[in-house]
Amino acid sequence: MKHRIRVGIIGASGSSGWALQAHLPALATLPAYQLTAVATTRQASADEAARRFGATHAFDRASALIEHPDVDLVVVSVRAPEHAPLVRAALAAKKHVFSEWPLGVSSSETRELAALAERAGVRTVVGLQRRLAPGVRYLRDLLAQGYVGRLRSATLHIAVPLLGATRPQSYAYTADAANGVNVLATVGAHFLDPVLSAVGEFHTLAAVVARQFDETRIRETGEIVPVTAPDQVLISGTLSSGAVLSAHFETGKRNGPILSTVLTGTEGDLVLDHDLTLSGARGDEQPLARLSTPDSYSWSPRGALSDDAHQIAQLYAAFARDLAEGTSLAPSFRDAVRLHHLVDTIAEASATGQRKLWQRP
Repeated sequence: MKHRIRVGIIGASGSSGWALQAHLPALATLPAYQLTAVATTRQASADEAARRFGATHAFDRASALIEHPDVDLVVVSVRAPEHAPLVRAALAAKKHVFSEWPLGVSSSETRELAALAERAGVRTVVGLQRRLAPGVRYLRDLLAQGYVGRLRSATLHIAVPLLGATRPQSYAYTADAANGVNVLATVGAHFLDPVLSAVGEFHTLAAVVARQFDETRIRETGEIVPVTAPDQVLISGTLSSGAVLSAHFETGKRNGPILSTVLTGTEGDLVLDHDLTLSGARGDEQPLARLSTPDSYSWSPRGALSDDAHQIAQLYAAFARDLAEGTSLAPSFRDAVRLHHLVDTIAEASATGQRKLWQRP
């Protein structure tokens, strides 16, 4: 596109939320983009976001943003169950679409939206930003260059306090498995995606998907809500390279998060740290040392951005290149279909107690 990419963000509150935390600061650092419109469910909050970040238009209806001629790219940054109708409307308007992960609350819904995007002839991006973080892209190259020799194993341990015995009112909807936000569909998928982008796809896998919380208490009201969503996932698998992968994803941890990814090989080791930077060592019995990620892996200025906002900026920068050059650097709705199929395969492996052969959808 010759002009700046004009962005409209649905869910861009001026007081809280992921758009405020990540999207709006990221866009402010990227000259290829222009924030032209924001929409929330309340005009006051939309006006505040527009004032803070310089958007020309502020709406209390998503449809007004989607239909506006000053918007080229519609960003859907709302709760997962609300993604599909907004994405459908944006595609019907022939707009490029950026949807947060998960694209749909099920594989069937995700496939439907991907097919609609293909028919609309527009470009899409899905919020799997971690795979484009500078440290993850550097990890991919180090593995390809043989830093660890032949990869033997990848081990993930991700445990976070979210979605446990208590949760805020804004997260009450996550108790229902049908809403598609839980330890497998969101936490597990978000952390598996960058690792698999570096180490390659599964060959076979076995899994346990479990629910240990029967109910959750809403912090603001004390209301007790039944829980049907899982909170534990364990995976053991082989990769197409012959390496093995093990992963434990857990929500509801009481104290301190654990975000650890360790890769071992025949010649060395690498660790992807919580902030997606790298440590490594080669040889025998060597201490791990921080590996500085070369500046060339950053497609956008870091400045004062948080880790989350910089990862989102990387995603936007990749998408701008895709539009300008016809590349496919940013994950698209097709990638969302593949990842949601993996989520289903993990769930099926757990339900049947059988090891599953991974096959692309």
